[in-house]
Amino acid sequence: MQTHLIQKDDLPHYTYAEYREWEGRWELIFGIPFAMTPMPAKKHQRLSGEIFTQLKEQLKTCPRCDVMLPVDWPISEDTVVQPDIIIVCDENPEGATLEKTPAVVFEILSPSTRKKDRGIKYKLYEAAGVKYYCIVDPDTNSLDVFVLQNDRFVGDLNPVIPFDLGPCRISLDIKRLFTPT
Repeated sequence: MQTHLIQKDDLPHYTYAEYREWEGRWELIFGIPFAMTPMPAKKHQRLSGEIFTQLKEQLKTCPRCDVMLPVDWPISEDTVVQPDIIIVCDENPEGATLEKTPAVVFEILSPSTRKKDRGIKYKLYEAAGVKYYCIVDPDTNSLDVFVLQNDRFVGDLNPVIPFDLGPCRISLDIKRLFTPT
C-alpha cells in the first residue's frame, strides 16, 4: 500500500477577512479554523464568571485597565483568537476587536481545548508579548500562571502574587475561585 503525504499547499488557508464572514464561534490559527463548540460546561462557565467578577471588582479604581470576556483578537492576517478572559490596559475596549496585546489572558481548559490552550496558544501568547498567561484547570482545581520575562514565559509562578499591570495591581482569591457557590 502506497501512502501519499498531504502537502501544506493542499490544505485550505483562511484569512481574517474570510473569518469575519463566518457564522458561529471560531478561532483561526495560522489559517486553520477551530470551532468553538460545544458550549463550555457549567463548571467552566462558573469559573469564568468568578474570575471576571473578581477582576472587575479590583479594576473599578483603575482608569487605564479593563477586563473583558471573549472578543476577537486578530494577532496576524491569518490568526485570530478569542481568549476566555483578558485584561487590557491603555486600550479603548469599545471596538469589535482587540487592537493591542492584552496584559493578562485567562484560558479555562475544557476537553476540546486543553491541548490547544497548553500548546499552540501558549506559544502564540508568548510570541505576542502577553505579560501574564493564566491557565485554569477545572478538573484539578488549579491555576497555572506564566509571566513573560525576556520574551519567554516563566511559570508556574505562585498565583497569589499580584499581577503588576503598571497602573494597577490585582490578584485572585484562589480559594473563592474553586469553592462552589
